[in-house]
Amino acid sequence: MLVMVGGIPVLAQTPATTAGFQPDRAMKYLTTVCAFGPRPSGSVGMRQQRDWLVSHFEKLGATVRRQEFRIRHPYSGEPVSLANLIITWHPDRSERVLFAAHYDTRPFPDEELSLRLRRGLFIGANDGASGVAFLCEFGNMMRNYRGKYGVDFILFDGEEFVFGTPRDQYFLGSTHFARAYSSEARSILYRAGILVDMIGDADLQIYKEKASVRYAPDLVRDIWQIAEELKVTAFRSRVRHQVRDDHLPLNQIARIPTIDIIDFDYPKPGSRRSYWHTQADTPDKCSGESLAQVGQVLWTWLTRIR
Repeated sequence: MLVMVGGIPVLAQTPATTAGFQPDRAMKYLTTVCAFGPRPSGSVGMRQQRDWLVSHFEKLGATVRRQEFRIRHPYSGEPVSLANLIITWHPDRSERVLFAAHYDTRPFPDEELSLRLRRGLFIGANDGASGVAFLCEFGNMMRNYRGKYGVDFILFDGEEFVFGTPRDQYFLGSTHFARAYSSEARSILYRAGILVDMIGDADLQIYKEKASVRYAPDLVRDIWQIAEELKVTAFRSRVRHQVRDDHLPLNQIARIPTIDIIDFDYPKPGSRRSYWHTQADTPDKCSGESLAQVGQVLWTWLTRIR
């Protein structure tokens, strides 16, 4: 029997499988990324991470393209080179789905209570590295994908190249990608998109995000139905938070129905202190099991598309 998932026909009775998503390996990817240190756009850490990612995905058999562009640094006015990474599986297929994450980090931990600490080191284990690590491990699973759609992983640069000046802009990479997709003559069509962000929290609780519900309600509904079917309890049925994230340009500019899978309560709802954008966002706060829960749900969704 076929049902509709986010506007895509899906075979309802396909058995669920994680196809070998390995939590320990995913966690190793997260710690490897964090070992590059802070990774704001244009930094040495970002360039090192980018080279490592290109090598990783090419070894897995993907085609990797750098979508390069330049911006002006909001402080100095100097040019800064950025690059989205577009990682392509089955490039011959015109109908495609995308999975995305940002791979830059905030320049500084600007949510620290102390003004002195706000210019310290920000590693971004959950806010940055968790989405990257997820896609690195998801890439290992792609050899088992037998569906008809092409699949792209997109790592966005410049999601938050923000220093607190009036000229700062968010979502630089996703906006560049969305504008290129919407304006260029193209031979591909994205049917759906899934953005992952802050999914490594060891106390993972993923609520439905408000803008996702507005722009892609069918996709939200059916991803959460799959989670319920698989008894993946990290996915909570309530709507909570409206998050400004890379899914907004994909919906508003590119017109790709895209949802944001994010645990914005870090570490948990009601906590008096958040790790978000602080020096406490380190690998010890994250869990490979959390990444695997998301992997189980998204892999099941992907393999059911017909």
